[in-house]
Amino acid sequence: MNGTDAFTLGCVIFGLLLIAKTLGGSFISRLPLSAAMIYLAVGLAIGPSGIGLLELDALTDTVLLERLTEVAVLISLFTAGMKLELPLTDKRWRIPVQLATLSMLVTVAAITALGVYGLGLSLGAAVLLGAILAPTDPVLASDVQVANPQDRDRLRFGLTGEGGLNDGTAFPFIMLGLGLLGVHELGEGGWRWWTVDVLWAVTGGLALGYALGALVGRTILYLRMRHREALGSDEFIALGLIALTYGVALLCQTYGFLAVFAAGLALRRIDDAKPGVEPAAPEPSPQDAALSPEEQAATGAEAPANMMNAVQRFNSQLESFIEVAMVLVIGVLVATVDFRWEVLWFVPVLFLVIRPLAVYIGLVGTHVKGAQRNLMGWFGIRGIGSMYYLLYAINHDIESALAERLLSLTLAVIVASVVIHGVSVTPLMNHYEARKLAKKKQRGDAKA
Repeated sequence: MNGTDAFTLGCVIFGLLLIAKTLGGSFISRLPLSAAMIYLAVGLAIGPSGIGLLELDALTDTVLLERLTEVAVLISLFTAGMKLELPLTDKRWRIPVQLATLSMLVTVAAITALGVYGLGLSLGAAVLLGAILAPTDPVLASDVQVANPQDRDRLRFGLTGEGGLNDGTAFPFIMLGLGLLGVHELGEGGWRWWTVDVLWAVTGGLALGYALGALVGRTILYLRMRHREALGSDEFIALGLIALTYGVALLCQTYGFLAVFAAGLALRRIDDAKPGVEPAAPEPSPQDAALSPEEQAATGAEAPANMMNAVQRFNSQLESFIEVAMVLVIGVLVATVDFRWEVLWFVPVLFLVIRPLAVYIGLVGTHVKGAQRNLMGWFGIRGIGSMYYLLYAINHDIESALAERLLSLTLAVIVASVVIHGVSVTPLMNHYEARKLAKKKQRGDAKA
């Protein structure tokens, strides 16, 4: 197949996938499968094991694939931040924070032990494997995340916040693993790792991202409400803020993933200011009559909410587009990997033992119990974030034999997650929502 024919066929397949997602989205949501499972199957079909339309190799096309996964994670992290409308003082924030820190630490430690004693890896390689597989995925977990910013459900809120935070909190362990392998400077006694890779990069990234998100958002609203300027192109707000925040964060040697997530959080909160904080809109002028209905909505009292809704809608659509592309890529890569027998026992241990144990420990002191805790323990979805960290490590010149082994384990975990979580998400979440509705009805009947 020549290049022109491959491009033409690729356009047809990709177009059919996007249209099928639109036409069959509601139907698929009622079935015990996810859209990601379909994209994965199509990726397998168009890859080397199928018609050979697309050929990629995670060990040779590492720079390209790292950038693709990096962009996908950034968009999803910003979207996750914008979904979380709860005030930062709300006690429910303990859930994602503890999952992204305490559960993260338990997961990395458990996988490290399993890597050393079960897989025969060196300590550095085992820590690196733990850091790659510890973060849950904000891209593929949309079915169990907050459906709208007003959603207060602890399960959805916790999983959304965890997916947004732990893609950044995993970075210190990535750097630790690389340092133990001798390809990153840890400093004497680990001082550089503690001060730069942990304390500064984490806190600096969160603070910088939140400050930029608030500054950009409030500046745009000020110009709109006071001067009838900066109108339109709400979509560019998201893309511009993501790029600006990520670039500045990297220049400051902080974690860009955390910064972008924090920027999304801050942008969502610019319409939560107390009365009198935001400048009042000026008196109507003759020029206002020339504004379109959309521009008038962007400059009125509802300007903050309208801007947030527009940005959030664009982000969600962009995230869905990214999901299609990235899962197709993963499907293509599957045919290029020589999977080792060890994945047959490693994957079940990760999903059935390590993840539930880490969640149970991480939720200590919270009000999450019963079905919510069990579902959080089950939905430790792995995906694009883990793929990015793997490629990041490969591009830092780890040994080729180790790279091949980590690729086998990581891709096996991602594919297994797409399949088993895709099959289980619809029936489990439907049952969960039905139980919530029944309990709510019982409480209403008791009050009556």
